[in-house]
Amino acid sequence: MAEQFEDQGGAASMDPSALYRFLASKVMTRMWSVSALEKRRRRAEKKRRQLGAPHRIIYFHQLDDGYSHLAAQLLRPLLERYDVGLEVHLVTADSGENLPEPDLLLKLSRYDAGKVAPHYGLGFPGATAPPSAEQVELAGRVVAAVATEEMPEVMVAVGNALWSGESEVLDNLARTHGSVEASELAARVSVGNAARREAGHYSGAMFFYAGEWYWGSDRMDHLEQRLTGLGARRPGATEEGLCPRPEIEFGPLQDDGQLTLEIYPSLRSPYTSLIFDHAVRLARETGVKMVMRPVLPMVMRGVPATRQKGFYIFSDAAREARSLGLKWGTIYDPIGDPIRQVYSLYPWARKCGRGVELLSSFLHAAFFDGVNTNNMQGLKAVVENAGLPWAEAREILGDSDWEAEFEANRLAMYDFGSWGVPSFRLLDEEGNEVLGLWGQDRLWLFSREIQRLLRQRGVGADGARPGAGESIKGGRLELPRA
Repeated sequence: MAEQFEDQGGAASMDPSALYRFLASKVMTRMWSVSALEKRRRRAEKKRRQLGAPHRIIYFHQLDDGYSHLAAQLLRPLLERYDVGLEVHLVTADSGENLPEPDLLLKLSRYDAGKVAPHYGLGFPGATAPPSAEQVELAGRVVAAVATEEMPEVMVAVGNALWSGESEVLDNLARTHGSVEASELAARVSVGNAARREAGHYSGAMFFYAGEWYWGSDRMDHLEQRLTGLGARRPGATEEGLCPRPEIEFGPLQDDGQLTLEIYPSLRSPYTSLIFDHAVRLARETGVKMVMRPVLPMVMRGVPATRQKGFYIFSDAAREARSLGLKWGTIYDPIGDPIRQVYSLYPWARKCGRGVELLSSFLHAAFFDGVNTNNMQGLKAVVENAGLPWAEAREILGDSDWEAEFEANRLAMYDFGSWGVPSFRLLDEEGNEVLGLWGQDRLWLFSREIQRLLRQRGVGADGARPGAGESIKGGRLELPRA
């Protein structure tokens, strides 16, 4: 989804010097463009062939993480479909700066996994209460007692018992497969955490292959495409993906503004830059009421960034851009003052009916076109590409009227269990929350939920607008260009 990661990485300071911003931006562009991704992959494959090494996947399983339960269900099908070796590690949640809200993340993982599982052809029992620490420990002791070749099935069975709250079933699994002592489990987890840290990550439900990380079921399509391209698919194996990402649905049913889609973007988030225009088009083409609620980037909210997290986020965003058919990755880091300046213009731009266009223009400048928005020339281009007069904008730059509203937006995100961007929330006709999640890789779920609600209301397809009913894998807002 975004996934559960946000807009960190890049320049370490909230307001870097002009030279540092320039150099950091050059490095980011060189490392995180789609072409750079391809070069890294070619080097990794060349090295593997030179060593005569087999394709080898390392999987990191976190027992109390809902996403890990979905990922575990893919292990056996993955081994059956591809000629790969598998290494499994048990891990716990990272306690460092990479995961600023670990408790919220565990809660989100249970809710989110239950929502997406049916669409991926997977299962998530979802008991009313989370598993206890004692149940999680017993589950780990059972999994640690079996050999690697048995783990895929055992992890799924243990997970089903754990997440459904069936203590008796979990006890029976312990009797059937045995269980290690708590001290041995702790030692295994310590090894797993160390292996994950050394390889360069911090989360559960992660697959590691040839220098790249793939997050659970939501990135399995990327991993499968890579393995298929390398000729690792077993003879006779089906070409259908294990859990391909559903496409965004733009119809056929159309709303009349009774439903509301709230969009929470941040202007330093690579994930926001990828999906922003798609989210706007979803609202406009399905007729739901769109409410834009921008927030400050995490770094500018005082949440520390780490190089490790930034490395993963930008590499993952490059893959997501490639799958969306976007020419993304020419970056000029907008952290700090450029974002404050554009946000100071947002209330005015919104009154002019061009608030959405202003945000879109800035995101394209920063992540697609490599425009330096830390000077007046760059800001002028952003404003004029949004169809707004620069002479009027210059008189407004630096206003602080936006700050209270943006802080209220941040608090609203926390109210529905999100703390990162882009986040989305869908409200029904009465203003009740139907769905609230974060991640650019969840927009398809919101599009499906919109269609479900419209069917439930009895909206007919004859209300469809011209061109509705299509899905999208690319595109951007049509903005007037200066």
